Amino acid sequence: MSVAGVATVLVVVLVVGVVGVLLRRRSGRVRTPSDRGVDGWSLAGVQPGTDDRFLLLQLSSPVCAPCRTTAGVLAGMAAGDPGMRHVEVDVAERVDVARALGVMSTPTTVAFGRDGAELLRVSGVPSADELRSALAG
Repeated sequence: MSVAGVATVLVVVLVVGVVGVLLRRRSGRVRTPSDRGVDGWSLAGVQPGTDDRFLLLQLSSPVCAPCRTTAGVLAGMAAGDPGMRHVEVDVAERVDVARALGVMSTPTTVAFGRDGAELLRVSGVPSADELRSALAG
């Protein structure tokens, strides 16, 4: 291989590595929402119960291993707090939900308040403690 070919390969490897690091740093971090004007409860196909304060809407896909971990984290949070409801949506079956929320990867968790407004979102596996803290504040 020529020197130019080796240099090209090294540049490609470097760029891919940097992009990978940036994506990994973003994964699992709580982000503030963008106002899309959608009602999360309606998108999820549920109505808030008397005690419900938050909806944790998880967007998953069938072949997503981190989605199973996310489901465990969110189900545990909902089981420990009667004011939280966890709903998992398969984006392969409900593309409309992913499109309405602008979700491009799974797992993505979008938290909504009782009024249906988006409060925050997390791409990747969320930390239960960080999610609780963000919802409390």
